[in-house]
Amino acid sequence: MILLTDSINLISSDDIMDDTKLNLIMRCFDSLKVKMTEEELSTFILDNDFSNTDIDATLRMFTFLEKRNNEASIQMMLRLSKLPLKSPKTFANFDFSQVHGKNVSQLEGLQSLSTLYSHKNVALIGPAGTGKTHIAMAYGYECCQHKLKTYFIKMSELNDMFTQARAYGRSGRVISNLVKPSCLIIDEVGHCVFDRENTRMFFDLVDRRYNKEGPYTMIFTSNKQPSQWKQNFNEDDSLLCALDRIFDDALIFNLRGNSYRGKDCESYSLTTLRGKATNAELPAVK
Repeated sequence: MILLTDSINLISSDDIMDDTKLNLIMRCFDSLKVKMTEEELSTFILDNDFSNTDIDATLRMFTFLEKRNNEASIQMMLRLSKLPLKSPKTFANFDFSQVHGKNVSQLEGLQSLSTLYSHKNVALIGPAGTGKTHIAMAYGYECCQHKLKTYFIKMSELNDMFTQARAYGRSGRVISNLVKPSCLIIDEVGHCVFDRENTRMFFDLVDRRYNKEGPYTMIFTSNKQPSQWKQNFNEDDSLLCALDRIFDDALIFNLRGNSYRGKDCESYSLTTLRGKATNAELPAVK
């Protein structure tokens, strides 16, 4: 068998290189799903008398193609995620300097996606404007950068989706689609009430995600503590089972403080003198 190192040694005695560049080409092939073995690449190099310059040019071309392919994949993941694309929420543009407490490092550590690979769910609890949704979206954005399927949905939208799915007999398909993403973000838990059937669908979704393979996590935001979530569901037994699955191994961040919203808003106080309009000021009637 001809190996990459054999090809390198036979290229030119005056233009010998190590096998790093060829290994990089093979990694590009893997990323681009090019079906070529090391032996086939080596044989191609020998048959075409590749010099070191030729290999450099080949590496540059496939590195460019890999980068473009990665960028296209990331953009597709972002489009499918339903995350905002015009002004994306990222960890980079979240002001962690405004967050204080002994567990700030754990909050910052979410961007490592370790919770996704360790199958831990995350709940971000706190009043409106404290950055819950920003952090949740930033987590999803980071997943997309790693080409991991992500989906963002508000709890009220999920409720409507379940109701519509039942009406058209698509409950199974809808739940299967929500099980697929590695990261499922459910925003504003507690802003609507699920009926009994939708509660059962919610339990089915959580249960199936709990048992799925590969990297996965669910991110929740709410202004209510998890112990209060049952107020927004029917069928208590199903809900309790679902909550057990969610918080079986989870991280819960309680965010307190002043709202971020309106921090850049400028307020002006003005006084107007209001008087009766004279006949001359009234618009003419045609």
